[in-house]
Amino acid sequence: MSRRIDIVEVGPRDGLQNDPANLTTSQKLEFIERLIECGVTRMESGSFVSPRAVPKMADSAEVFAGLNRSGAVRHIALALNEKGVRRAIDAKADEINFVLVAGEGFGQKNQGMSPQESADMLAQCAPLVHEAGIPLSATISVAFGDPYTGDIAKGVVGGLAAQAQRAGVGEVGIGDTIGVADPWLVEDRIEEIRLHAPDVFLRVHFHDTRNTGLANVAAAVKAGVDVVDASCGGIGGCPFAPAATGNVATEDVVYMLERAGFETGIELSKMIDTAKWLSGILGHDIPSSLVRAGMYDG
Repeated sequence: MSRRIDIVEVGPRDGLQNDPANLTTSQKLEFIERLIECGVTRMESGSFVSPRAVPKMADSAEVFAGLNRSGAVRHIALALNEKGVRRAIDAKADEINFVLVAGEGFGQKNQGMSPQESADMLAQCAPLVHEAGIPLSATISVAFGDPYTGDIAKGVVGGLAAQAQRAGVGEVGIGDTIGVADPWLVEDRIEEIRLHAPDVFLRVHFHDTRNTGLANVAAAVKAGVDVVDASCGGIGGCPFAPAATGNVATEDVVYMLERAGFETGIELSKMIDTAKWLSGILGHDIPSSLVRAGMYDG
């Protein structure tokens, strides 16, 4: 099988934003450099959000200023509003990932917006990004369930994706922020977005809170999605989503995909070593299965 699945590494942003450890800017930059050495070519390297709300990302401008830009790596900055978008542009982000929200309760907690207000904010900010000549993507958070208001009604995610398409977004990520998705619901959401926004590329973002993360990745890949978010070591979580644990581990996703014959461009042994290094820097165990079990060469 020669099909390529691209991995977007989210460890430096989504992975670290809710971790109990406080990494220095230099440690974050070393983490990013190690990930690049593993073969990562696209990653969330920081976010331009309120430092009071997400203090772990308060040094994102310094992180972007310290990046080694000599390689062909796309460093993504996450933003929620116009102020964040302008800061990301000033930081010379290679891509801006704007967050839309599918759930009312989570939207108010996370960014002080309803789903429609988040789409309106994207429409307001998109011209700034386009004028700067920076690729614009969007992630629809809590696309499978809101921790405060429950299930997401059919059509909401598709409607947000359609508005993102009209705003000139080239790629839409479907985010399972609290880890409640199952493979069948994943297929339904993908079909819904393709119906409402047929011109956008799709990306998936799963948390393994209820042990369905890898199964959901497999379902998305089977449905034709070619871009998957993952976090080295399986670290991560959202400060505004109670009990939401880490992202699917990059090394676990790569192992599963490459065993099935897909190409990822990630050097698995180096990613496992990086996850082990990360565990030491964080000072606690990490969820990664490959870190516990190791590679299988049978």
